Amino acid sequence: MNFDALIIGGGVSGMQCALVLGSALTKEYAKGKKVGVIMHQRASHLQDALFNNVLGLAPGTLGEDILEEGKKQLEELYPEVIQIKNEKVAAVLDEGEGYKIITNKGEYTSKMVVIALNYSKPFEIAGLEQYVEKHMRANAMKDRIQLRNFNHLIKEGLYVCGTLAGWRSQFAIAAGSGASVATDILTVWNENVPTKVHDKNKKE
Repeated sequence: MNFDALIIGGGVSGMQCALVLGSALTKEYAKGKKVGVIMHQRASHLQDALFNNVLGLAPGTLGEDILEEGKKQLEELYPEVIQIKNEKVAAVLDEGEGYKIITNKGEYTSKMVVIALNYSKPFEIAGLEQYVEKHMRANAMKDRIQLRNFNHLIKEGLYVCGTLAGWRSQFAIAAGSGASVATDILTVWNENVPTKVHDKNKKE
């Protein structure tokens, strides 16, 4: 299966990236683009989270509920975004004009890849080992990692977002990181004219 953008990871940053990309697929510059997200790379830190300090989330919201509701939101609003479930990524290989993504169940190709996994060890995706380094913002005692990047870009067509991009483990930060990568991709699709996607409540 061939993609224009494939996100690896279905946590906060990955799903937020997918939602923003999905919301843009009706735009002229994004029409015909194929977007996918591999949802189950490994356990998400969201599974044990409780949120009281996130704007827009009701106090007491559980992370495990966000994981499930996020998948439903993506499926209902933007069904064009393909959700690939129950697959683990083993390799992301540079093919020159894109990337080959190998999972435990198959292979995909994509012009752009977004790595949206958490910052815990071990990190065992072949083809990305050379970018692994010590996390620059996490508590040193936690021994967290990140992928070397500049403003989320590892190299052409390869992005990283969320904690693995070097950001702190905070819901709003991770979501913003995923949205930022999505708008970077949209900008590339829009012939490098900076762009974003806003929904508006049109009043009579």
